[in-house]
Amino acid sequence: MNERPTENSWIPLIVVACASFIIILDKSFMNVSISHIVVDLNTDVSTIQMIVSFYTLITAALILFSTKLQDIVDKKKLFIIGAILFGIGTFTTVISLNTIMFFIGWSAIDGVAGALMLPAVVSIISGTYSGKKRTFALATVAIVTAIADVFAPLLGGVITTYFSWRYTFAVELIIIFFILGMQNKIPNFKPTESKNDLDIIGAIISIVGLVLLVLGILTLNNKVNISIIEIVLGLLVLVTFIWYELKRKRTGKVPLLDVDLLRDKNLRVGVSIKLLYNLIISGTLFVLVLFFQSVWQLNPFDTGLATIPFCMGLLIFSLIAPRLIGKRNHKRILAIGCIISIVGCLILSYQFKLNTTMFDLIPGQFLLGAGLGFMMALTVDVALFDIPAESQNNASGIVSTGDTLGSSLGTAIIGIILILGVVGGISTAVDTYAPSYSGDVHFHQEVYNHFQKLDTIDTQDSIAVNTADIIIQNTMASVMYVLAALLGVILILTMWIKNKTIK
Repeated sequence: MNERPTENSWIPLIVVACASFIIILDKSFMNVSISHIVVDLNTDVSTIQMIVSFYTLITAALILFSTKLQDIVDKKKLFIIGAILFGIGTFTTVISLNTIMFFIGWSAIDGVAGALMLPAVVSIISGTYSGKKRTFALATVAIVTAIADVFAPLLGGVITTYFSWRYTFAVELIIIFFILGMQNKIPNFKPTESKNDLDIIGAIISIVGLVLLVLGILTLNNKVNISIIEIVLGLLVLVTFIWYELKRKRTGKVPLLDVDLLRDKNLRVGVSIKLLYNLIISGTLFVLVLFFQSVWQLNPFDTGLATIPFCMGLLIFSLIAPRLIGKRNHKRILAIGCIISIVGCLILSYQFKLNTTMFDLIPGQFLLGAGLGFMMALTVDVALFDIPAESQNNASGIVSTGDTLGSSLGTAIIGIILILGVVGGISTAVDTYAPSYSGDVHFHQEVYNHFQKLDTIDTQDSIAVNTADIIIQNTMASVMYVLAALLGVILILTMWIKNKTIK
């Protein structure tokens, strides 16, 4: 196989990997800073959950459009534009005075920036490297992501606890300056399509469908009837999008999404696994942080320490996974990862009790992260293995959409399960642990407010605090069962992976 001109240099890999690194930093910094942001911006958990979900939703909704722009504008230019926008959004986040300004900077501008950068990361790597070098490069990005997952909570925790949550986001600007300074090391890619090939209608339909779907999930805890309507409409709009794209291709026009690519079994399975494992990772971190900061009253630094076992599992096993290729095939490694993570979830489901300590959660967290580390390192390679060079951009857009949509749905779905569990468990818990307050609407509201405000509100009733903590602990066990069930779905999906041999 002939090497590509820039294939002997790893500098392009380093530069684009930095983009993945800061995007993970962005989400991790947000997670450990939740309690401080709630206080500083005078908001609550549900609002923060909405902001977190919309960050990844905006990214997911625009990725297919961004991917097509790469073919028209040049993936390198789009990547650099994304980096500049990310810097602007991050600066806006740093100076935010309220949740609206925070949403604009963090969710909206950074979300658009992520949509421009993420598919470019995969397609630049695929366009720069091939064969074993591409496998190594894709695994390296996954490893960089895992490293960010490990160190971001600690770094964000230290800065938030001893300085301000605003400075955590300012750290990202340093990396943006590095990316912009090294942009000349990224190879140029000639546009392969014209502006006339841009599918504006398809982009609008896909965006509307995804927004309706996630918005419906996010509002399930207080507007069930409207939420169901939004979810159904979202699914119908997405089906319409698929129909429109097929019709567009049949008439000889360039579709936003080449649906025929999904005929490739490994792409379908790889994207499905990537969506589900990102859903699990983002959902797990969101509910763990809420548990640590609400029930254990940990500050951001200690919260970062408490999540280390999970993140270390991700890092260590994402490093091990690529080394196992050759000794074991992708299907077997991913299946083993699923089983390890399921065991971790089942162990954790028994650990959320009144006398639970940080050490009790270490084995379960580590095993859950370890199994997910296998998936993190190898799923993209599985998805893109049989995709021809001319379709790499489109396929990478599909992969990135699944990635970010999974993150958005994870915070939405797993967060909603936790919130609904808390709401639904209030009456039973009050009757059991505080029977003298049965039917006391004010007391019930005080219990709920303790959860929503992460105990940052003043309350004279310690019974309300204790009752809320018990409800959250009970609900965490149910969340672990849901995660185990999702991992079971991934295990079934691995059976459809076509084994591959790296040349």
